[in-house]
Amino acid sequence: MGTWLFFAVILAGLIYLVVIYNRLVSLRNRLKNAFAQIDVQLQRRHDLIPNLVTTAKAYLEHERETLTRVTEARNQAEGARREAAAEPDDGAAVGRLGRAESILSGSLSRLLAVSENYPDLKADQTMQALTEELTATENRIGFARQAFNDAVMRYNTYREQFPNNAVSGLFGPFKEASLLDIENPEARRAVNVSF
Repeated sequence: MGTWLFFAVILAGLIYLVVIYNRLVSLRNRLKNAFAQIDVQLQRRHDLIPNLVTTAKAYLEHERETLTRVTEARNQAEGARREAAAEPDDGAAVGRLGRAESILSGSLSRLLAVSENYPDLKADQTMQALTEELTATENRIGFARQAFNDAVMRYNTYREQFPNNAVSGLFGPFKEASLLDIENPEARRAVNVSF
């Protein structure tokens, strides 16, 4: 009877390890799926930018530097997006993506602020449509980023709990994932209210 009890305890321990391992795999795959949703929206954003720049070029002859910055920031963000998409659980790649997207957001904000000074550009139907599409895409990115960050939090919390941390260290590449933080320079500015 003692031998059966010993084997039952060993079997229960192995089953428990398998359950932990499978849960880690499931959470990691949910994290990757959540990133895929962000990736779709970032790709959409990156695809809109060349059209926006092309439309603005006709009106912003004296603002070439602004247009160049937007294009360069878009290219850097696209490269960072591809790198992070290849390994969404790589914290360093996600961090680089967040920084690149922050730079792109700042460049786009400057472009849109400059475009306010050109009434013909503001009135252009294509520019209006692209700006509306960009705003809608930014909202989708925000929602997708929230879902991704929630998935990262669940994954990291489960991964770090005992005895899960032992299983994650022994049986797989369950490295710590990073939240996607995209700084919005406009959100940091103080709001001026005057009556």
